[in-house]
Order: sequence, then C-alpha cells, then structure tokens
Amino acid sequence: MIALYLILALLVAFAAVILIRTAMFRPKQSGEKEFGEEKFDREAAVTNLQQLVRCKTVSNLSPALEDDAEFEKLIALLPELYPNVFKVCTLQRMEDRALLFHWTGKNHGDPAVLMAHYDVVPVEEENWEKPAFEGILENGVLWGRGTLDTKVTFNGVLTAADHLISKGFTPENDIYFAFSGGEEINGPGAIRIVDWFRAQNITPAFVVDEGGAVVKDIFPGVSQSCGLIGIAEKGMINVEYKVLSDGGHASAPPVHTPVGELSLACAAVESHPFKAHLTKPVAEMFDTLGRHSSFVYRMIFANLWCFGGVLDMICKKSGGELNALMRTTVAFTQMQGSLAHNVIPPSASMVSNIRLNPEDTVESALTYLKKTVGNERVVLTKLDSMEPSHISETNCPAWQKVSNAVAGTWKGCLVSPYLMVQCSDSRHYDGISNHVYRFSAMDLTTEERHTIHGNNERIRVETVHRAVEFYIRLIKQC
Repeated sequence: MIALYLILALLVAFAAVILIRTAMFRPKQSGEKEFGEEKFDREAAVTNLQQLVRCKTVSNLSPALEDDAEFEKLIALLPELYPNVFKVCTLQRMEDRALLFHWTGKNHGDPAVLMAHYDVVPVEEENWEKPAFEGILENGVLWGRGTLDTKVTFNGVLTAADHLISKGFTPENDIYFAFSGGEEINGPGAIRIVDWFRAQNITPAFVVDEGGAVVKDIFPGVSQSCGLIGIAEKGMINVEYKVLSDGGHASAPPVHTPVGELSLACAAVESHPFKAHLTKPVAEMFDTLGRHSSFVYRMIFANLWCFGGVLDMICKKSGGELNALMRTTVAFTQMQGSLAHNVIPPSASMVSNIRLNPEDTVESALTYLKKTVGNERVVLTKLDSMEPSHISETNCPAWQKVSNAVAGTWKGCLVSPYLMVQCSDSRHYDGISNHVYRFSAMDLTTEERHTIHGNNERIRVETVHRAVEFYIRLIKQC
C-alpha cells in the first residue's frame, strides 16, 4: 500500500511539473521597434517589377539554352527603373552575371549586404493560365515567372533605395546590393562577390537573402501569421543508386531483378528515417512559436525533455515541413531501368535528393545510407553535394534590425528564427559573417508558395508594396 501511495505521489508530482512548466511557457515580451507609415510611389514599384518579369532571364545548366540578350536587357533597364540609385551608388559588374552595387554611408564600418537573384527557372508555358513573361496585371495580381522568386526582392531593394535617395537619405554605414544571375543553377556569381569582399577585407555586419516568409498555418496550434527568418540552411546531396546485371529475357527472371533490388533499397531508406536532431534554429523556433500554440502543443514544446519522443513520432508520421526541420530527409526523385517491357535491364539506377540537417554531414549521411541499404550490389555514388551552412546569431543587434523590419511591416506577426530547408546563395557568406539571415520579404498563402518553381507563379500587388516597405525600414537601420 505504501508503494502504491508513493507511486501516486510521484505521478502527481510529475503531472504538477508538466503543468507548471506549461503554464509558465507563455509568450515573451516583444522588443521590436515601432515604425510609422512609409509613403512611396507604389504604382512605380509594381510597374518596375512588371518590366523585370518581361525579361526572360532563364538560367540553365546548358549555356546554349540561355539567352544572354535577355539578361543584358534586364541590366540595361536598371538605370531607367531606378535612376536615383545610379546617381548615388556605384555598380560593379563581375563574371558570371554578378552585380554589386555600393551605397556609401556616413561610415564605412559594419556594412550591410542585401541579396537577391534575377535569374529564374524554366517554365512549361502550356500549363500556365497566362503567359509567363508578359507581366500581366489583372485584379490586383501580377502574373509571371520570377514574381516571387526573387525579382520581387530584387525590385524591393532597389525601389526602397531609390525612394530613400530621392528624399536625401544617407545610411549610417555602407550598404551593398549583391545580385546573382545564376542562383537557380548554383552558379558562381555569388562566390565572385564574396571573393571580392574577402579581397577588400570587408566583414558584413549582416547579410539578408531569400528564405523564410510571412506565412500562416505552418506551426502546430498557432493561428497567427509567422515571420520566419532563416538563421541556417540545410545541406544537400544528390545520390545515385545503381545495380548491374547480366540482363536477359524477362520470361525467366532471377529472384531479384535490378529494379527489384533498387525498390528494396528505396523501401529500406524510407522505412528508416535519419535520426532527429533539435538544432539551434529549430529549438529557438519551438521556443518562440510554441509559446503561442494551443495547450496540448504548448505542453509538448515546454517539456521536450519528456515529450521529445512524441514530437519525433508526430514528425515521422506526418512528414512535410515539420519533419524536414527535425532531421535529414531523403526524397527519391528519379529511376531508370530497361528500354523494353520484356527485357531485364543490364543496369538500373535511381537518384535521391537528400537535405542535410546541420548535425549531419555529407560523409555521415552517405555512411548511414550504405548501412541502411545493406546490399553491396547497390552501388551508391555521390553526384554533387554541399554541407549545411553555419548557424547565425540571434541574440545580437543584427538580428534585431531584421526582426524589427519584419514586425514593423507585417503588424501582429510572430517573428521567429527557423531552419531553411532549401539552399540559397547566402551560404557562400559563411566564411565572412555569422549574421546571415534568410527572409523573403513577402506574406504568402499556401497556394502562392506552391507556384514557386511551378505553374502560374504570381504575386499580389500589396505583397509587392510590402516588400518595398520592409527594405525601407531595414535600410533606415543600417
């Protein structure tokens, strides 16, 4: 009986600890700066973006499929669209379509770098409701490839600077606008710019590139809009899995064909996900947004020491973005076998795209895959790769400036760090700054997010305006 009472007492104490921690897990006081209304030429901001969209700056791994004239057309438009920028800023053109603007401030220390890319991915015109490169504006929506990725921020940076210069504004410190014309193909344009910064011994106070956005319904139990600023990005590996055989007629197959062996390998990897890791970007995201969540989720996030396994199970079962934040993910994307229905292929292959958690490395991921596949006949080959980025600071003035601009532009949104699951040019700045922030200055619906790299990419006019407002507020703090 005494033992029973003791167990009950321990259970009550355990429940009390859980409930008290949950009750104390409340939103923190916000320290964001207040901003007034920003007035600028909103119509020009939209028409300028229209002009940029009408330039078919499609990058391709095969240079023969690129149209240099379209890239030159866009660059030639810039003095016309942003005349004040060209009066005050210098433009340095570098190899591989890199553009670097320099806006001299009152001081030369602690410069800011604002990034974007002006190349876009190809389109399948027949699947679009409206032409992808005509910049059609209808019912408050601008259609076209690049409206979201990332000509909107390219335009936002330059429109904000053009407006501020027209008002006689000079930043406290130097500002650089670093634009790449080959980001979509992992081109070296951004590397050219970073190499130049290194040669000049310039250490950016902070760097802002594409990444998170203002979104809804992305965090369990949170109904408010969330402004997600990436403080790191996952790495990436493309891996080929290949099986060789003697081939032969399909009427007398072996126990396992090459395609069958690959299928078993695929199933093994998908059935054994990588280990979850609670990295700094994700831990800070949970600590920020979890405080605004519903009671059950607040209980989980306030007590991850106890419910970490529950969260991991939810992530593995649901997949998607929450799971991608927690672990290295593997997506099988391509498979190739025989050229005929009745022939066993002499070789079969498949490819997976792997996004590396910051706690994993290219080498450790490949080791895990080989062990999980467990079949020496399946030969794994790394096609290309990049390690996860460094993790930037958040408890610092640089973070606060970016956070201020987000909160000041999208009133009421919850600003939070997060881990970017895609790759961007900003990773190249790891060696010269630990204040690299990934934020696409837009509020996006789920439908709009799905048009990035997809069909019918388009942007609301008010989103174009908000992007300019964000950069005005950010530049004023530089």
